Parts: sequence; structure tokens; C-alpha cells
Amino acid sequence: MCSTDRIPDPAEEEDARTTDAVFTSLLEDSAEELYEQAPCGYLSTLMDGTIAKINATLLEWLGMERSRVVGRMRFTDLLTVGGKLYHETHFAPLLQMKGEASGIALDIKGATGRMPVLVTSRVKTSEDGAPLLIRTTVFDARDRRAYETELLRGRRAAEEARRQAEADRVRLQEALAVLQQSLLPAELPAVPGMEASSHYHTASPDLLGGDFYDLFPLDLDTGRWAFFLGDVCGKGPQAAAVTSLARYTLRAAALHDPDPLNALTTLNTVLHDRYSRGEGRYCTAIFGVLEPNDGHVEVELASGGHPSALIQRADGSADFLPTPGGMLIGVLSQADFSAARARLLPGDTLLLYTDGLTEARTGPDRVLYGDEALRSFAAAQPAHGPQALITALTGLLASFGDGLDDDTALLALGVPAPLTAPRSDDLT
Repeated sequence: MCSTDRIPDPAEEEDARTTDAVFTSLLEDSAEELYEQAPCGYLSTLMDGTIAKINATLLEWLGMERSRVVGRMRFTDLLTVGGKLYHETHFAPLLQMKGEASGIALDIKGATGRMPVLVTSRVKTSEDGAPLLIRTTVFDARDRRAYETELLRGRRAAEEARRQAEADRVRLQEALAVLQQSLLPAELPAVPGMEASSHYHTASPDLLGGDFYDLFPLDLDTGRWAFFLGDVCGKGPQAAAVTSLARYTLRAAALHDPDPLNALTTLNTVLHDRYSRGEGRYCTAIFGVLEPNDGHVEVELASGGHPSALIQRADGSADFLPTPGGMLIGVLSQADFSAARARLLPGDTLLLYTDGLTEARTGPDRVLYGDEALRSFAAAQPAHGPQALITALTGLLASFGDGLDDDTALLALGVPAPLTAPRSDDLT
């Protein structure tokens, strides 16, 4: 015998009875019970703030009996001193003007002390618009306050870390500035019968540069002086170490043998022996000797991979003193360097510079400044000696703005022009 009737499953019948019981319980749950056991606080107050109704949740937070609160306390009695002040100055006026206030952060005096809450209130009115009472919802904001406190603590810690980092950066810049100055002469010495001026532009106060220069006597009896200017590859402490080594090597070499080619050869040997077995270090440099001679100064110099020196003449012209073919210093064990000679007459100025000047970028298209622009600039300046030329070039460097992204060293040496005697008609 076949039948389509399914035999009831006892487990399914039990699940059905449980579900029916839950729905029945929900239906029997009164509105009053929902009000009392809500996950947030509810209270109603008269317009003067007297509490007329309060739910069990809020009473539990306050740790108070209903009989002590209803009809006996005002809403502001539940607030801390700061909350009362804020209620009187902001909360109550806002309710009066708009009839509601939402999400106001206050503190109530809870059973375990101050309890942060978020309060929303709305004024209930009669049919003719007259205010009857104020209904207020109170949300527990302890977790939110803890989060905000932690966030604020994190912000304060970040701000303190930022201030500390800035202070450390300032101290580092001061230390780097002192170290940078130690790699340069404190001031140029006075050369009899000549003028000298220099300038050092630091592209970044956070990095040590590798540019260097010096001017020192070789023989005071003959009036011979030596000078050099160079540029070490790279930046930072490693470049500073090479700068220091190069500077003192050239000074020592010049006192032993002042020939410019021999001085650069000695420096090449020292750098190559020191750095060839590790990370290669090299530099460019011009080394020269000044020798006064009957109203003018003879200049003999040699260059190792360095930009050509420039001579500003007293007649208003300006030209480079070519030194082609000079090799970088320190790359090879044997290197060839380029020599040149020149004569400085009264009013002439010899300018040495590092490539930060000619490799600066100018204009909106960041065009390379270049050698020809420098020659034209020098020719356009009055031939008033080294100090005037360095002052003009300092202004030029400043005009490049962020187009000047490399350190730049300038050294100018010149023979003063004779003072022009006043004409007789100027004295009358």
C-alpha cells in the first residue's frame, strides 16, 4: 500500500514549537518594557527640566532609585559641573531656538563616576505649538570617549615626535654647518698687491657638500701664493672625508713641490690608493700659483676635469682660460692633467667656480644656465674687482631659486686697478 503522506519528524516539530514561542514572547513584549530595557537611556522632563519619566537603563547607569529621581531632580542635576555650564550656555538655548539638539557630548554623574554620553533632545509640542515637555535619549559614549582619548594621545605623541624631530634636525644642521665651515678657510688671507673674495652656497642644510677651496702663501719672500678650488663627487660624510683629504693633500703637496701639475698628480695618487679598493671616490680640481711681477701677476694653473677658469678683464671683456683634456682625479692610477698660463693686469679678475653654477636650471623650462651665459654675465659686470664680481654672482645664484640644486663654490682673485687721479677741473 502506497501513501503520499509524510510521517512527521519529531525534531522539526520541536523547532517549530520553539519558533512559535519566540514570536509569541515578542508579541507579548509591551512598549513599556521596551522603553525600560532599551540599550540607551530615555527620560522626559518638564520644560523647566524637572524629570517626569526615566527608564531603567539610565537609572542603572546613574546608580539611583526611580523614587529619588522622578519629580525630585532636574536633568541638569545629573550632569557634571562642566556639563551644567554647557547645558545652560549651548544646549538649552539650542533647544529653545530649534526645538531639538542632536549628538551633544556631555558627562553625567554615573554610579562609577563620570560617564561620557551623547545626548539628543527634542521638544514635544501641543497641537497649537505650545511646548509641553522635552524627550531626551542618552547614549553610552564610554567606548567612543576612550577611542577619542587614545586618538588624542596618539596625536599628541605624534606632535611631540614632530617637534623632537624638528629640534634634532636643527641641531644636525648646526653641526653640519660647523663641519662644513671646518672644510673651508675661515676667511681668505690678505695677499699683498692683490684682492681675493669667495662665496660658498649650500644647496641643502641637511647634507654636507663636497666643494672646497683655499688660498695660502708659498714663499713670502718672493710673494708666491697657491690657490685651489675643487668638487668632490657625492654628498654626505663620505664626501666630506674626501674633501678634507683633498684639501690637506694639496696644501702639503704645494709646500713640497708647488708645480700645479705635480700637485694634482700627488692628489690623484693619494685618492686612488685610498679608495680604489672600495667604493671609488674622485674629484675635480684646479690648482694654481700666483707670482707678482712688475705691476702684474703671473698665473700658472692645472686642471683635473674641472670647469675652465674665467678671466674678467679691465677693458670689460670676459673669456675662459681653457684647460681641455684634464682627467678626473682619483679614478686611474695614472692621470693626465691640463696646464695653462695667464697674466693678470691691473683691473683683471680670475674666477674659479664649481659646476653648480653653470649646471643650474633657469626659467619655466628649466634650461641649463651654461658656460656662455656665465661668460656674458661676467662681461656685463663692471670690472670693479673680485669682491664686486662675487657679490654679483651671489645675487645670480639667489635668482636661480630651486633651479640651483647643487653646492657652489666661488673664488675670485684679482689685481686692483690703479686709482684714477682727479682732473684739475674737478678740484675747482
